[in-house]
Amino acid sequence: MRILLVEDEPGIAQFISQGLREMSYAVDVACDGEEGREYVSSVEYDIIILDIMLPNIDGLKLLSEFRSQKIQTPVLLLTARDTVEDRVKGLDRGADDYLVKPFAFSELLARLRALQRRPPLQFNTILQEGDLTMDVVKREVQRAGRAIELSPLEFKLLEYLLRNSNSVVTRTQIGEHVWDFDFYSDSNVVDVYVGYLRRKIDRGFDQPLLHTVRGVGYCLKSFSVS
Repeated sequence: MRILLVEDEPGIAQFISQGLREMSYAVDVACDGEEGREYVSSVEYDIIILDIMLPNIDGLKLLSEFRSQKIQTPVLLLTARDTVEDRVKGLDRGADDYLVKPFAFSELLARLRALQRRPPLQFNTILQEGDLTMDVVKREVQRAGRAIELSPLEFKLLEYLLRNSNSVVTRTQIGEHVWDFDFYSDSNVVDVYVGYLRRKIDRGFDQPLLHTVRGVGYCLKSFSVS
């Protein structure tokens, strides 16, 4: 899942982004409202973590812009303000949740998981395609009851494919959701990691699950695609 963090305090931005990356999220960081606006205009994010007190464009104004443009990405507001009036103002502008500084990182993760479960994302924690299953919380993958060990990037790639199973996804779509803004679309890194993943989830099994759609991308499916 790809997250945009809009936070102007370097220490807090570093703390949050590093923690999220360690949990296998792809994270882009914007240091002010204007940069946050530019990121959202060029990339489709799964969740936006948005500080209210920002230079150039404050968080509430930016949030209002997103909603007026019909951008429905879930937004978690961060703020040092803890009054009921402040919370109501943020929620009325279109925020999906509200977290007051200082906060425990475990609470931030729990709130992100809660946002993932809401429509339209409906992010389940147990994913399955055929005899392949993934427990996102326990970070366990099995095929036909056999445990499969994956690297953090392989896990992120498989999670994205499972959440889009039976659909063809392009290399660019994979790169934008599994990697962060440093992803270079002309590189072969997606193909390399698909190869790593295919060897782990398909080798030794009669029916392949990960299919190449020539000239387009990849599809995770219980039967072959043309």
